[in-house]
Amino acid sequence: MNPETELKRILCVVNQKGGVGKTTTAVNLAAAIAKAGHRTLLIDMDPQCNATGALGCQVADRHPLIADTPVSESLLTTAIPKLDVLPGSRSFQDVDKLAQSDGPERVKVRERIDSLHAAYRYLLIDCPPTLGTLTEAALTASTEVLIPIQCEYFAMEGLSQLIHVIRRVMQRTDGRLTFGGILLTMYDPYLELTAEVDSEVREFFGDIVFDTVVPRDVSLCEAPSHGLSVFDYAPRSRGAFAYTQLCMEVLDRD
Repeated sequence: MNPETELKRILCVVNQKGGVGKTTTAVNLAAAIAKAGHRTLLIDMDPQCNATGALGCQVADRHPLIADTPVSESLLTTAIPKLDVLPGSRSFQDVDKLAQSDGPERVKVRERIDSLHAAYRYLLIDCPPTLGTLTEAALTASTEVLIPIQCEYFAMEGLSQLIHVIRRVMQRTDGRLTFGGILLTMYDPYLELTAEVDSEVREFFGDIVFDTVVPRDVSLCEAPSHGLSVFDYAPRSRGAFAYTQLCMEVLDRD
């Protein structure tokens, strides 16, 4: 297929719970896709800006998606060939503008993300751990949503609310947003609870759940403190293997 005619994919990584591997997934899946040879952009829309720092990049003073300068001027290169970052901002003013529910800023966010299609095959958006209007703005600009779920007792709690928000965005927009997949994280095969959560999620959601599971791996926790993806920090780790497998699944669903 001619690269110029390929459908660009914008994956929104979202869960209203913190600590489920959301940013870890956004960062390492983006890195894996880039290492597979595809031009990839990681967009940080979380005011905590963890995705930006996880790849050794500097936080922006103003968020590029609503700043007055062209968004292309804010793109940052990383140590990984073919992977760039659109950095996040901790500016409260920018967070408020990004989160405007029905104002011109939401349209501007989508238009600015769409303007990057010519340069990137895959765009991944790291969202804040909330179901607020900032997350809705990210969903509105995306083509598919990826939901990490931690293998814990309350894994399903709140998931119905998240799906309700996703469906609301689908109804309000032109229908380009679809369910990209559910990813089980912090997977411990030796725990009976993990097997129960795995079975429950797959029984309820079926084929939308990725075959890949992400194990508990200290390398995934340590890599961001060095400004590296897990592939560059611990290439032989279980976490690196898992995100390689996830990348293959994502590419196969193209």
